Amino acid sequence: MDAQKRLQHWQGTYQAKTEQEVSWHQELPEPSLAMVSAVATPAAAIIDIGGGASRLVDHLMQRGFADLSVLDLSSAALTKAQARLGAQAAAVNWIAADITTWTPSRRYDVWHDRATFHFMVSDDDRAAYLDRLRWALAPDGHAVIATFALDGPEKCSGLPVMRYDPAGLARALGGEFTLVTSVHRLHHTPWRAVQAFQFSVFRRSPPDDPERP
Repeated sequence: MDAQKRLQHWQGTYQAKTEQEVSWHQELPEPSLAMVSAVATPAAAIIDIGGGASRLVDHLMQRGFADLSVLDLSSAALTKAQARLGAQAAAVNWIAADITTWTPSRRYDVWHDRATFHFMVSDDDRAAYLDRLRWALAPDGHAVIATFALDGPEKCSGLPVMRYDPAGLARALGGEFTLVTSVHRLHHTPWRAVQAFQFSVFRRSPPDDPERP
């Protein structure tokens, strides 16, 4: 799917549907919240990739995390999150961008992604995503990435996905990312369908070449 079609798809999805009408909605975003909290201090710079209208940012703010960014392709999704947070939204850096073309302007200590990477079904999109991950995640930083598990759905929101186990995701990320922990989790959609996810935490090793991102 090219960038313009991807934008139209997700913008239309968030404009047409409420929170309770999308399969990925979580009132309490676990285990993401526990995994991010385990590897980050309140001073850590955290970015939520494909965060959309997710409530992860709400819960992180409640726990005292102050350097928060949310990136999503859909400005409609970000607008919903901002409206929900009200005046608190001003404390968050909101980024409307396609992860495959985004230009990071800083480094982050934690990169969180619940169900964006598994939409990278082409070699080019995966390579573009991983380029941004390497540029944006600080050495010794952590990536918390959730995808559909091997026994999970083959599509989401009508789009094909890649399914992973922790070892397969580690191979996709490359040798500079070390798997720290992982968990298989069954997600119950708002209409009680069950989806199998894997959540994995990786630590990024410092590059051998200090000039390399």
